[in-house]
Amino acid sequence: MKKLRLNLLALAFLLAALPLVAQSMPAAAAPAPRPKLSYPEVKKTDQVDDYHGTKVADPYRWLENADSEETRAWVEAENKVTFDYLNQIPERKQIRERLTKLWNYERYTNPQKQGGRYFFSRNNGLQNQSVLYTARNLAEEPKVVLDPNTMSKDGTVALAGYDVSEDGKLIVYGTAMAGSDWSEWRVKEIESGKELSDHVQWVKFSGASFTADGKGFFYSRYDEPKAGELLRGKVQFHKLYYHQLGTPQAEDKLIYDRPDHGDWLVRGFVTDDGKYLIIVMNAGSAPKNRIYYKDLSVKNSQVMKLLDDGEAAYSFIDHVGPVFYFDTDNGAANERVIAIDVRKPEPANWKTIIAESKEPISSVNLLNNMFVTTYLKDAHSVVKIFDMNGKPVREVALPGLGTVNGFGGKRNATETFYSYNSYTAPSTIYRYDLKTGASTVFRQPKVDFNPADYETKQVFYTSKDGTKVPMFITARKGLKLDGTNPTYLYAYGGFNISQTPSFSVANLVWMEMGGIYAVANLRGGGEYGREWHLAGTKARKQNVFDDFIAAAEYLIANKYTSTPHLSIGGGSNGGLLVGAVLNQRPDLYAAALPAVGVMDMLRFHRFTIGGAWVSDYGSADNADEFKALYAYSPLHNIKPGTKYPSIMVTTADHDDRVVPAHSFKYTSTLQAAQAGDAPVLIRIQTKAGHGAGKPVSMQIEEQADRWGFLVHELNMK
Repeated sequence: MKKLRLNLLALAFLLAALPLVAQSMPAAAAPAPRPKLSYPEVKKTDQVDDYHGTKVADPYRWLENADSEETRAWVEAENKVTFDYLNQIPERKQIRERLTKLWNYERYTNPQKQGGRYFFSRNNGLQNQSVLYTARNLAEEPKVVLDPNTMSKDGTVALAGYDVSEDGKLIVYGTAMAGSDWSEWRVKEIESGKELSDHVQWVKFSGASFTADGKGFFYSRYDEPKAGELLRGKVQFHKLYYHQLGTPQAEDKLIYDRPDHGDWLVRGFVTDDGKYLIIVMNAGSAPKNRIYYKDLSVKNSQVMKLLDDGEAAYSFIDHVGPVFYFDTDNGAANERVIAIDVRKPEPANWKTIIAESKEPISSVNLLNNMFVTTYLKDAHSVVKIFDMNGKPVREVALPGLGTVNGFGGKRNATETFYSYNSYTAPSTIYRYDLKTGASTVFRQPKVDFNPADYETKQVFYTSKDGTKVPMFITARKGLKLDGTNPTYLYAYGGFNISQTPSFSVANLVWMEMGGIYAVANLRGGGEYGREWHLAGTKARKQNVFDDFIAAAEYLIANKYTSTPHLSIGGGSNGGLLVGAVLNQRPDLYAAALPAVGVMDMLRFHRFTIGGAWVSDYGSADNADEFKALYAYSPLHNIKPGTKYPSIMVTTADHDDRVVPAHSFKYTSTLQAAQAGDAPVLIRIQTKAGHGAGKPVSMQIEEQADRWGFLVHELNMK
């Protein structure tokens, strides 16, 4: 079973750096002339809020209404300024062409087996959305099951997830439009391609899970939003339902909800053998959760509470009869595997199968009656296999310092699949023989570059309080450390999300142009387990910013780059990071690319799923937490008269994860405060959301704009 952890802020979205073209090292040159900018005049109101006795102005509150005529006019005016500026950068065309050429390579996902069929996704290169295929065996020509590219003319409908019935005859699948987190689910016959009448709406932060008999499925949803609240209204009261095939959604049976906890998320999935429904509840986006279960073999069985203290994280692995196996950080900051007999579930009766180690566990799967366990060792993957008693069996040999994903399948499976990729190695799919331990290549992409021309180094630098922090630095081999290299420093630092090596065409193009791509593994992430995460939350959030600033200073002190050549970026929580460090050290960077960032730390919890982030950030409704939030909030710490570096904010009109109002208010405030001649731009994508499901064509356009902006602002020649 896959881990059922909920990292809401970056669900499937960890915005990576973005690349360039040409292969010459940029020479030191006089700054390029800046096109003259005239920002739109923006209305200011006298809106002031009282936070525990502190008066806080919010003059651009009206921009929170993305649907108003005023806001739409502002968006149009800002986009005009931005694209007029970008259109004067001639390198954009070359960058776009190189991105398009390199992006045009075949990509696969790990095959999953169900009902005697394999299922996997494939993209032929430039398809806006990947296509889902099935095959009876790995040698035959696969058959198309779902092609999202046929569901819209512009490629903005994406597959949001799917589940296949035990007999392999039916598929329930979700689709999301224009990048929204909202999804709709339908059912289709796999062999005939016939669409059934079933249609489930208002699903968010949920998959679907068939019962063993294939007569219905479980899913979670919210109530239908009020008019005008679809993309910005606060969502509350997640509910778990059962849908019986052939019936209208109005007749779906409520299985479980928590009307006493509006911000809790309630999700359920059926065990591989169909016997149990496992119910997972998260109080917001914290890794801590609760686990209940329902015996599906007994008609009208009750929901049973199993793990209900909410003080630790539990990921269901599988069960053998009444014995449930979990990966947990209960009593183990770096996690351990435990067995709980549900007939005597008291903690005193728990059995440790795999003890905590120095490296934190990132995932566990039970296959061929063995625990396939993936660890993080200094932010890269290590895979070890143990028998059912926790005795070591073997380690899976990996090609290098990279990231593995996969190892799906059922307990009796003798084969599985995993992917491996790194900063210099595109994602290769391997078939793994669980009996012999042999890995064989199933699909290996062919990208038009020579990996031997590049190298990744891992360094450890010291943060402000003496903490050692790792950072990956990737660039062309033979790089001269003379302080003139254009550098893109990226990080995230939150929600227990680890930044591990990953391949990106965009980053490859950046390095082709002579750029350095650096990723800092800040506190707040999960690279070193629970304590590393907690060290970057709530009142300790400043540690994250200190870690990032120290990373930039390390790159400068060791002559990888210098301030005139240093750019920074991050998305979502990483956008917040960029906004905060720009206020704290505007002198340290030449350019910045904050994307879909959480910029208003006093009001984030009032929109869509923002209330779930209080576990990491705290809330302005709490007097003590307000002080910490107000001290670093990107929007509220912009200082008029400051010379800020060149900045291009990016967001999207359908982002219902981090609503675009964050970026709208931040940009307006920053433009008014800018004392230097560096541009402050905002690029607002239409028919797009937080990042997931974005069409390939749209990704290429955005990447070309981002790198074109940096080419100009870093004076790359």
